[in-house]
Amino acid sequence: MINITRLWTGEEQPADHLRYGRGHGHGRAAGGAADSCAPTSSRSRKPIVVWNITRTCNLKCVHCYADASASKYPGELDWDQCCGVIDNLADYGASALLFSGGEPMVHPRFMDLLERAIGKGLKVTISTNGTRITPEWANRFKELGVAYVGISLDGIGEVHDQFRGVPGSFDQAVRGFKLCREAGQKTGLRLTLTRNNVQCMAQILDFIDQNEIQRTCFYHLVPTGRGVEVQTLTRDEARGAMDMLIDRVVQWKAEGKTREVLTVTQPADGIYLLIKQLKEGSSLAQETLKLLQWNGGGANSSGRGIANIDTQGLVHPDQFWQSVTLGCVKDDPFSAIWEAEAGPAMEMLPELRGSEDPLERQKKIEGRCGRCQHFALCGGGFRTRAAFANGHWYGSDPGCYLTDEEIDTPLSAYGISL
Repeated sequence: MINITRLWTGEEQPADHLRYGRGHGHGRAAGGAADSCAPTSSRSRKPIVVWNITRTCNLKCVHCYADASASKYPGELDWDQCCGVIDNLADYGASALLFSGGEPMVHPRFMDLLERAIGKGLKVTISTNGTRITPEWANRFKELGVAYVGISLDGIGEVHDQFRGVPGSFDQAVRGFKLCREAGQKTGLRLTLTRNNVQCMAQILDFIDQNEIQRTCFYHLVPTGRGVEVQTLTRDEARGAMDMLIDRVVQWKAEGKTREVLTVTQPADGIYLLIKQLKEGSSLAQETLKLLQWNGGGANSSGRGIANIDTQGLVHPDQFWQSVTLGCVKDDPFSAIWEAEAGPAMEMLPELRGSEDPLERQKKIEGRCGRCQHFALCGGGFRTRAAFANGHWYGSDPGCYLTDEEIDTPLSAYGISL
């Protein structure tokens, strides 16, 4: 996850301590010292756990990685099993818990799950299509202390409705944003960038501004589930989208507006941003380099900084990589699976997590990622997308939009000290 606002403007953002090891933290030590929750290194971070609590959904999104629908699916975790997951994640010290689906709000005991998780001290976020939010639910989210409600939007008006497969879903999502704002609940817009909606970028950014949405996550498409039929961005489209996000962040800062803009599932965004800073002579380039060095990109993402529990209780390296199963919370606690020294997890995680020396890890990577001068910062892109494209985890990420000249030119050529 790349925080464009933080890297381009230098302004501290929520969860900086988890992404970059410094800055804004979600806890304070005795006496008010900030960043008491900051991990000692990016490799020591406990994972953010994405938990798909149900596969049932009231929409029919064309890019759904869970292939969800308005059906009931057998084998989902019962209440006692859900409580066991929450209690274990709290005891383990998971960095955050993200409730997802399907549509998580259709789960018959969704509010009970929220109350238990927050009551156990977990930092909880919600990923929802926004159509089921009511004034009562929005107020309750605020009362409980939900960190933020992430509402998915994939375009404006009919573009969104076409993605979601249900007419009127855009207006219902807009209503969800409005109700959360009226309740004082922090909201985040979540959007998957594709060739079908990139032409709406300016409108989407205007929508964010007009609706005072504090946090926005732009996901680079990971072609899995129904998403294999969706077109990914071209190199020029990806670069144009990044330029537009950077320009808007600059504009919002000049206007004194608080807007947290992030991109997800493409660590190369950080390299693109850094090179752009270097070419423009930005005084923040050296600080950006330090933050990216601490973060480690894809090397500290899937299977280390991110984990997934699916609707059946199966544990995966992330929510997209469903073909790799590390264990099942019906049989063992999540923490035991994630920290196992034997079993299915250990057949995959050591390779995925890799050596502490990024150059040793890079020796195993094929293609453009294997020769890239910025591997230590990027970690080889998003390993899940690389695995899908190549049939194994050590291929190159086809979603990287850096030019050959950019990947072959060391940062020292721009006059920056490493």
